[in-house]
Amino acid sequence: MSLIKRIGRSAAVQQALGVVAGGYLRLVRRTNRFTVEPTDPDPWLDGLGPFIAGMWHGQHTMISFMKRPHDRIATIISRSADGNVNTIALTRMGVRVIRASGARGRVVRDARAKGGAEGLRAMLRALKDGETVAFSADVPKISRRADAGILTLARFSGRPIVPVAVVTSRHWRFNSWDRACLGLPFGRGAMVFGTPIRVPRDVAPEAFEALRQQLEAEMNRVHDRAYTLVGRPDRVGSPDPVPGPDRVGSPA
Repeated sequence: MSLIKRIGRSAAVQQALGVVAGGYLRLVRRTNRFTVEPTDPDPWLDGLGPFIAGMWHGQHTMISFMKRPHDRIATIISRSADGNVNTIALTRMGVRVIRASGARGRVVRDARAKGGAEGLRAMLRALKDGETVAFSADVPKISRRADAGILTLARFSGRPIVPVAVVTSRHWRFNSWDRACLGLPFGRGAMVFGTPIRVPRDVAPEAFEALRQQLEAEMNRVHDRAYTLVGRPDRVGSPDPVPGPDRVGSPA
């Protein structure tokens, strides 16, 4: 392991990076003018009770912006070294972090696959205890394709999936598999909540696949709508003019 990697994995450095990242996320949240759809969603969200906030993986940092003062929100982050920094940042944003691998679709076939069963149990407990769970819906390493894991969580918990998109007009687009975005300050923001999707406990395989496709379509819809609201195109799928992080947009 290189010296830089060893330094980057030290507890002190990761703690410092996490604190800085948490402060930066607060700055982005406070300095962007956010539009929310549906308008005044509080009564509707409160009526849903604890729900599963379905997000695309590239929004896993800014999803914390959806937290209201009275909300209790949990999310799941892997036990990787990179996950340590995200854990510190999100904790400072008021999100409780569960350290485990996600409950992917393969958990049904292999209960020990990458700790999926452990993650599923932890999220089921969170929902039962009244916490909303923010969970990325992508198939591992395949952006914008809904995986069975989030529907499995909805099926066993009885809680609805609410597709959520949080975007900003000014952001950095990273050249990663999930085309992750990091918002920049002093622009416009949009937070869009989609139509809730429920998965019956006794759902048949054909109906399960139909619900997976419905979820994928609704998540793409709210994502596209959020970018429309901030007046910027979603450039996922288009080639970058240069390698590495790519700054998109300008202050509104």
